[in-house]
Amino acid sequence: MLLAIDVGNSNTVLGLYSFATETAPTQMIADWRITTPYKQTADELGVLFQTLFSMRNLKHELVTGVVVSSVVPPLDSTLRKVCEAYFHTRPLFIEPGVKTGLPILTDNPSEVGADRVVNCVAAFDLLGGPTIIVDMGTATTFDVVSVKGEFLGGAIAPGLGISADALFARAARLTRVEIKKPAKIIGTNTVDNIQIGLYYGYIGLVDGILERMMAELGPATKTIATGGLAKLIAADSKYIHQVDERLTLNGLRIIYERNHDRYKRR
Repeated sequence: MLLAIDVGNSNTVLGLYSFATETAPTQMIADWRITTPYKQTADELGVLFQTLFSMRNLKHELVTGVVVSSVVPPLDSTLRKVCEAYFHTRPLFIEPGVKTGLPILTDNPSEVGADRVVNCVAAFDLLGGPTIIVDMGTATTFDVVSVKGEFLGGAIAPGLGISADALFARAARLTRVEIKKPAKIIGTNTVDNIQIGLYYGYIGLVDGILERMMAELGPATKTIATGGLAKLIAADSKYIHQVDERLTLNGLRIIYERNHDRYKRR
């Protein structure tokens, strides 16, 4: 089995896949979302992974491959130790030198985060191009893939959670509220006012950037959203056509398969 790990600034998402056989395609068996473990040791992480597997009646000993996308470099060495000690395999990290099949046409390709590369690979495999991927996590990223499957660039905006935290931290009389779709558009109390501003304000940010990108790319442009808040925002967005919460994990699987022979030789 293949374990795909997407390490984000706030959350880490894991997906477990069975390998394709002559009679069955590759398929996801289980997935988990946990808080990114900044301070846990390799042994603590190993116990956590074993617990997650046992809760689904799965055996961690059956994992023969691990692929990792990480935007938290201090965790990388810990994850390597966990994979070698508990899964007895060396993980494949998405980093320069790994074959992704995605030409990166930006000014400095090494600056592009691994998660953005993985999302683009998955989206182009699913939808073709041109495509815009919106990943709503700690930050919200907009990634543009050309009709030829090239990464053209994108945009980065503060995530909805960061925007809300900044508002509550800097405005002493505003209390923290749940981020959700408000019941009305004209608020009659403070909670309504805050929820309306956060929700529809953020939809305005997302749609405003998408509208301008789509105007440049052309009417054939497709869009897809992923990340923890994707479903919430996509519900009232004019331009998000599809939501796939497993997009990053599927991208990791695709890249692992493209590097499988070299990975096994290593």
